[in-house]
Amino acid sequence: MTDSRKLWENLLDELQHRQTSAEAMGGAEKLEKQRARGRLSARERIHRLFDPGTFMEIGALAGSNHPGGHPALAGDGIVGGTGLVHGHSVVTLAEDFTVKGGSIGHANAAKRTRLVRLALEQRLPLVIILDGAGERAGNTEERYPNTPNDLQLVADLKGQVPVVSMVMGSSAGHGALTGMFADFIVMLENAALFTAGPPLVKASLGLTATPEELGGAQMHATQSGVVHNLAASEDEAFSQVRYYLSLMPQRRGEQARRNTESIAAQPEVREDMLDLLPPYGNQTYDMRKVVKSLADATSVFELQAGFGGSILCALARIGGVPVMIVANQPMLLAGAINRQAAEKATHFIDVANDFDLPLIMLLDNPGVMPGPQSESEGILKAAGQMFAAQRRYSGQKVVATLRKAFGFGSSVMGMNPWDKQAISLALPCVSLGGVPAIGGAAAAKASAEEAGQLQELQSAAWVPADAMAFDKVVDPRLLRNEIINVLHRD
Repeated sequence: MTDSRKLWENLLDELQHRQTSAEAMGGAEKLEKQRARGRLSARERIHRLFDPGTFMEIGALAGSNHPGGHPALAGDGIVGGTGLVHGHSVVTLAEDFTVKGGSIGHANAAKRTRLVRLALEQRLPLVIILDGAGERAGNTEERYPNTPNDLQLVADLKGQVPVVSMVMGSSAGHGALTGMFADFIVMLENAALFTAGPPLVKASLGLTATPEELGGAQMHATQSGVVHNLAASEDEAFSQVRYYLSLMPQRRGEQARRNTESIAAQPEVREDMLDLLPPYGNQTYDMRKVVKSLADATSVFELQAGFGGSILCALARIGGVPVMIVANQPMLLAGAINRQAAEKATHFIDVANDFDLPLIMLLDNPGVMPGPQSESEGILKAAGQMFAAQRRYSGQKVVATLRKAFGFGSSVMGMNPWDKQAISLALPCVSLGGVPAIGGAAAAKASAEEAGQLQELQSAAWVPADAMAFDKVVDPRLLRNEIINVLHRD
């Protein structure tokens, strides 16, 4: 054996040793504790995210050669790299709770920054998997030549490529803040998310609180609105993320992938629409069933279902084309738009605009929610922001008024004539007005005869159609076809 070969063998043995140490993460004992909590390791999570055999790791040896001679830390508490999701490249970084609780040391920060910069420079989607304690306590005792900051770069990514955050354990501090820039955030039902964990809250405020009390999943999904979807298991969380990415384009300026097999050869008559959608505005129904009928089979992916429930937001395919659907839900508040619903809609309208997804607006609401509580919650500001979001939307906006649309509730849903709609559709039963007919007549002290006339004027699509308030009045059974025709325009 030559001297050169011996030297190479020594170097390659050392490389293999360091690589094996990195792949061992926090070691067998800590990995077993992670499993005992019912949670996967960082590497197991990455392999759930990517198509089999496609993960290419970046920065595995970070943390293995501390300049101060401290013991090596596998990956310095983070695993990351690139891989394929449904055949398309994605960047991911996964906090490793088995190494220093997934906390962020200097090498960890450099690796995070490199991975986010890779997504930014190569214009690739980014998935952030959170399960860590935030900044490492010992950072202040160390001096590195620079302090890279992935937080700035994740903010720069907003609207350029799809960004997804997954909250898979307890996430605090810097990591949690980074995750909030995402377009889509999914959280395990037994996870927790907060700016500061229980020890810091106790030290700074003197308050004793559990992770669940500070930032439990149910609270964030139904009250704060911080997260969009919950998942009962890690496998469900990764299924949601993989499906979400399949409906999104790789980057801004590109079309989302179409499913040509979903396009019917002949126009479809959806007879079920006559049963799902009662024509009288005072009868309730479930908008989810209407959306399901309009969309391609099994394609509907609802977003943030537990928050702002009087508006339904969903990704779906219609005629094979990925779309964002924003629809009033008459089953809650008769579809009236409150602050939470407006905030939810604003976020997903912006996502649709950022990534050129066609926007399907389905109207059936009595207006923006009135009353002291609604006003104190800031409904005017939230509704104004929703109106601005739909106004700045620049893609294919399809607006379909199904039954009622009153006051500012019609405007925030994009129904105003000539509001950059690709098409404005209405069903024959629509009822319109500045305020609901009965309440409006009472507020104006109208006579019974005048109130009846007002109700009659608002009871069908013929008058607004005559004034070109709509482009077309359509049979509800053919509404899907009308939407598909617009989506397939060259």
